[in-house]
Amino acid sequence: MIDYLGGVTSSLLSTIFIAFLIATLGYLIGAIEIKGISLGTAGVLLMALAFGVLANFVPSFSIGAKEIFLFNPSIKANFSVISNIGTALFVTSVGLIAGPKFFRTLNRKSLAYVLMGVVVITVGAGAAVLCTVLDGNLSPDMAVGLLTGGLTSTPGLSAAKEVATDEAAVTAGYGIAYLFGVLGVVLFVQLIPKLLRVDIDRERESFVAAATVEVKQSNKQYKQLEPFGFFPFFLSIALGCIIGAVKIPGINFSLGTSGGTLVAGLIIGHFGHIGPIDCRIKKETLNFFRELGLVLFLIGAGVPGGVNFVDNVKVSYFLYGALFTLLPMLVGFLLGKYVFKLSIFNNLGSITGGMTSTPALGALISTAKTDDVSSSYAATYPIALVMVVLASKIILMIF
Repeated sequence: MIDYLGGVTSSLLSTIFIAFLIATLGYLIGAIEIKGISLGTAGVLLMALAFGVLANFVPSFSIGAKEIFLFNPSIKANFSVISNIGTALFVTSVGLIAGPKFFRTLNRKSLAYVLMGVVVITVGAGAAVLCTVLDGNLSPDMAVGLLTGGLTSTPGLSAAKEVATDEAAVTAGYGIAYLFGVLGVVLFVQLIPKLLRVDIDRERESFVAAATVEVKQSNKQYKQLEPFGFFPFFLSIALGCIIGAVKIPGINFSLGTSGGTLVAGLIIGHFGHIGPIDCRIKKETLNFFRELGLVLFLIGAGVPGGVNFVDNVKVSYFLYGALFTLLPMLVGFLLGKYVFKLSIFNNLGSITGGMTSTPALGALISTAKTDDVSSSYAATYPIALVMVVLASKIILMIF
């Protein structure tokens, strides 16, 4: 009987079971509204972090001769795969959604989005350097980990680990700051419109009207390989992985999976076909992939983050991480509002891109009830991605 229970428990506590259980409970938590504010899909992150915390205190238990592990190196690798797949699905969907309009809307405002990305990351990096100088107990490795976690930048984390003297400190800092980094931006894009008493419906009408761009439709019939749009979607991911793997000599920089799949999605979404092959995908399909990708990303990143959080958390580290999240957002938002005169949705979309925050874009789309906010995210994200990778390496090389 004990052996039977051990086998059943082992099956139940497989990575697949854990992942879908976290998603189920996360959606229940995310649906809770308090004065019109809800976590939405970010509720999945809370449950993933909670599981990571539990696994930290109870990494394994025994039933008879069977030892059941909640988290170990092999399970961690499984969650890493889940996170990577989720990132690819989400970012590719965003690129394909924004692609048909993105290149046609490039104008003087594009410079504003580029500068927003530069300013947001520069402010965060400057704050990290200042805290390192003022606090002798804050190592550069921990500071950069907190910075990349506060900006929810996995590519930044990877870049920092390449040059860090204490790789564990970088990873720990990322895990400590990541929770507030995600929730802070998610709540920011929901609270700001309420605090500013923005009429969401009216703003959406004017925003969609301004964002509407005539997309030329060709009368030529292209061959559709299958009815669901899987071919162009998977092609975008494969092409994005190739683009993301290309490294710039000298600085050893690459866009990574997230940046590469975004670029590939924008390109294929823009052209809509490859020779005679139809690459257009139904909006409903892209919305499905986007939400699924977001959930998988949050689960895959959240569980290891919860483990690292408990191991290394200090109040001062948490406060630093919160600072590295809030300060760049506030400065970026004020810059977009008063200097670049961006609309509220373009401003917040640019903030989510500048903070490289995948979950926040999902929250903003839910708040704005229009996918057009993805365009400002897509315009800001690449430069912010480059900046955070460079900033992470430069800080550690200087110190």
